[in-house]
Parts: sequence; C-alpha cells; structure tokens
Amino acid sequence: MLDRTQPDAGLNASDVSSSVVLDAAEAEAPRLKGWQRPLGWLSRAGQFLFTLSFSSLTRRIVSLNIAGLLALVASILYLSQFRAGLIDARAQSLLVQAEIIAGAIAASATVQTNTITIDPDRLLDLKPGETIGAPDEYSPLDFPINPERVAPVLRTLISPTKTRARIYDPNGGLILDSRNLENVLRFDLPAPSKPGIVERVLTAVRTWINRGDLPLYREYESGSSYEEVSDALKGQKRSMVRVNSRGEVIVSVAVPVQRSRTIHGALMLSTQGDDIDQMVTAERLAILKVGGVASAVMMLLSLLLASTIAGPVRRLADSAERVRRRIKTRVEIPDFTRRRDEIGHLSGALRDMTDALYNRIEAIEMFAADVAHELKNPLTSLRSAVETLPLARNENSRSRLLGVIEHDVKRLDRLISDISDASRLDAELQRQDMAPVDVRRLLTTLTSVANETKLGHDVGVEARFEGRSANDTFSVPGHDSRLGQVITNLLSNAQSFSEPGSKVRIYCRRVRSEIEVVVDDDGPGIRADALERVFERFYTDRPHQGFGQNSGLGLSISKQIIEAHGGRIWAENRAGPAGPDGEPTVAGARFVVRLPSL
Repeated sequence: MLDRTQPDAGLNASDVSSSVVLDAAEAEAPRLKGWQRPLGWLSRAGQFLFTLSFSSLTRRIVSLNIAGLLALVASILYLSQFRAGLIDARAQSLLVQAEIIAGAIAASATVQTNTITIDPDRLLDLKPGETIGAPDEYSPLDFPINPERVAPVLRTLISPTKTRARIYDPNGGLILDSRNLENVLRFDLPAPSKPGIVERVLTAVRTWINRGDLPLYREYESGSSYEEVSDALKGQKRSMVRVNSRGEVIVSVAVPVQRSRTIHGALMLSTQGDDIDQMVTAERLAILKVGGVASAVMMLLSLLLASTIAGPVRRLADSAERVRRRIKTRVEIPDFTRRRDEIGHLSGALRDMTDALYNRIEAIEMFAADVAHELKNPLTSLRSAVETLPLARNENSRSRLLGVIEHDVKRLDRLISDISDASRLDAELQRQDMAPVDVRRLLTTLTSVANETKLGHDVGVEARFEGRSANDTFSVPGHDSRLGQVITNLLSNAQSFSEPGSKVRIYCRRVRSEIEVVVDDDGPGIRADALERVFERFYTDRPHQGFGQNSGLGLSISKQIIEAHGGRIWAENRAGPAGPDGEPTVAGARFVVRLPSL
C-alpha cells in the first residue's frame, strides 16, 4: 500500500519543490480577497499563454505585428479627424441656430420703441415753455430685452435641442439662462460621494486625450468673461471650444442680438458636456471593434507565418543538437530544400555540412585505423628483430637482423612523413586562397626537372600542349605547389614502372570548360581489379620492388588534392595491338587529371 505522505521516488528535487510551492499557493488561495481572485486567474492565464510551445521567433513575429497594429489603432484614436470635423460641424450648426434664435428675439422680444406712452395728468402740470420728457425707464434711450417675452420664445426654440442658451445685456449681465426656464422639483439630496479610482483614472485619461491645447471651461457670472460674448457685444459672432474639468468637450457660440443695427445684447449657445463625447466614444468603440477583428486576423496570419519559419528552424536546431550529442550513428537533417526560400537554403546547407562532417569523421576513423594497421606491421617486425638480436649466434645473423631493423626504421620514417603530409593537407588547402595557376609553365618546369634528375630512373619525360594558340597558359584556380606535387607523384610512378630508355608522355589540352592533363607510360599497366584501388590509402602493388619500399599514400594524396580543387582523377590502361590470340594487349598505364579552367 502506498504511503501518500511520502514523495514519489521517481520525482526529482525540482518536482518535489514545485509541488510544495503549488501546495503552499493552494493553501493561501482561500485567503485572497474576492477582487484578487480574478486578477490571480488572469495572471495565471497570461503566464500560460506566454509559456505556450511557441518559439521565441514566433512570439517576436506575433508581438511585432500586433504592436504595429495597436500603434496604428492608437494613433487613429488619438489623431482621428472625426473628432475635429465633428467639432467644426457642431460649431457651424450652433452658429446657424444662434442666428435664427437671435433674429427671433430681436423681432419680437424687445421693448417696443415706435410708440411713447405719455401720462395725461402730467400735461396739466406743465409750466409755460416746459416740454414733457420720456418716462424714467426710457430716459437713457436704452431699450432692453424683455425677459417675459423672451422666455417663451427661447423655451420653444431650445427645447428640441440639447444645447444651453444664455442671453446677456449690453453690459454683460445675465438676463436669461435656459437651465432656469424649466420647472424643476427640488429635493434635498445627500452630498455626492467622491469618485472611485477607476473613474478618476478614466477622467484623467479622457482629459489628457481631449485637452490638447484647448482652454479649460469655467462658469462666469459676467458674460464679458467669455471671449465669444465680448466679441458678440461688439457685433461679431464667434465660436469657442473648451474642455471642462471632467474632460468633456464643450462648444459654445455667441451672436449679437440686434435690431435696426442696434445691439441689444448677446446670445450664447453651448453644448452639453457629453454631447460630442458620446459620438466620439461611439466612433472610437467602432474603431476598437475593427481593431479587435484585425488583431485576431493578424494573430492568425502571424502564427501561420511563424509556423512556416519558426517550426522548420526549430526542427533544424533540434537536429543540429542531436548531431552534436551523437544520439544516433548518423542523424538525418530535415529536408526543406523543396522550399524556394532562405529556410530551404539553410536546410540544404545544414544537410551538406552534416554530410561533410560525417564523411570527415568516417574518413578520420578509417585513416586512424589504416595508420594503426600500417604502423603495426613494421613495429611488429622491428620488435621481433630487436628481441631476436641478442639471440643471434654469429655475425651473419646479427647483420641480417640489423638490416631488417634499418629497413623497418626507414619504412616507419617514410610512413610517418607521408601520414603527416596527408593529415595536414586539408587544413593547409582550407587556409590558403586559390590563385590562377599557369599549367603550361608548371608542366614545363616539372618536365625539365624530371629530365635532369631522372628521379632515379633512365626514363625521359616529354610534354605536349594542344591549346587554342601557342601562348595558351591553360590557367586553373588552385595551389601551384600542391598541383606540382600531384604531377610529380604521377611522373615518379610512371617512371618507376617504365623500362629504362623509354619515355613518359604528358599531354595537356582543353576539354570544354576543363583542362585535361594526361600522363602515359609504357609499363605493364594496371590490373583491372586495381584501377580503383590504386587511389586507396596504403594500397601498393609493385611486384618488381621489395616489400615496404612504398607507403601507398602518394596516389591517395593526389586524389585528395585534385578533389579539393574541384577536379577529377582516374586511371586506365592504354590499349595496344592485338595479341596472337586476338585479345587486346596493354600498352601501358594512363592517369587522367581534369581541372576546371578559368
């Protein structure tokens, strides 16, 4: 029976610690307040979404695309021309409405000035030469707006609209306010509570967005404190845009109330605090809805794009990691070369690199095994000779054993020299840059040296060139010293298999876009089963020479050099005349080298 109080043995320390943390979190979860639980759930959901199995590249693609879209939406919300156009249209409509109302007031709401009322009793009290004057209320010849006649007209014209109307006298004093025209029941209400933090934050954000360079709206007792009213009392109509303390846009206009070119006052119309903001908010909500749909589409497209980029890159990275760890003998890199883009190019490059790496590893392992095998033979012989030397009974036996030891030492020295040359060949070819090589000059020089030194053989060398002209250089890109090493090795092999007094022939010609160098000899040729094996490491087939006189690395190194230059090398036999039995004979061996030309 399992003991549930003990941790599972299969869990590691991190799992146990994480379980303890989760238990502690669950234990403290009931202690959270009601409003903290949704925040905790949102935080966990955000962490879950962030730690989805998307790569970093996927998150970058999605984040950058969404960020660009959000920046566009935010700029539209902040710099929208809809708000400015709405304010202008509202100001124009208020001006037209104010002019109509001002005309109605001027036509029917002022004190009548075409008649004068005279008291008959005062006519009897007049003294000789004395005239009667106007009543005291008309003494300054100022005919003010009659509030009793204006109120019904103003109420009728303002009621259908959501505007506030105020009428000022020529001195800026308030005559009528449309807020005071309605019958309102008054009740004693409790003191308003302070707005919450959310409301304060929304008000601050709305004020910051709407304020800009707009002035702040305030309530004044005197109409002269308003710029538009001051201009209207001077006979000019004007509009103003302000922002109140709640961040709401208020548009106000003022026009003069005049009759017979006489200004009797000013009419001021202003919008309610949330009139324009409601329309702007509705427009912004519509933009946000469109932005939400566009964000969803952008996210889907980003995930699709990331799946075609991040997914293959992640698979390539995992395969490269497995190659590094050598989980398998040979790890296959995913093949995306069918894609005509950078991912396909990267896949092809990684596959080629991995194949070259595995081939190099296999070549090194084979080379190490061959070296060990080739070194073991002379070492075994040397050890036997050294162990037998003290047991030699006469001077003749001792001399033969010393000869074997000397032979094995020379063989070891030759093997080590050739092995050292072969091991550093790749690194040397990679470090050095290729340069144009004049094959004509190279072959001419090597032919002269071979004829002068004979390389230990009485065999001459002659070179023939079949070019487009006598000055054709047969240029190829490469390393002149290494190409010279290949030609020298081929000449040495040809001379060693040729009879004294014969000749080795070198032909150089162009074959399409390549330079071909052919080395012919008059030797016994190469056995059919050895035409390919002659290029293997440590392979040698020289019946006419003693054992151990050649390391068998010359042709292998030559093939390695030619392939590093992008060329090819192969061996074949030259056909001779038919024999007595009608079978073709072998006239000699032929080695063919082809290199890409410049």
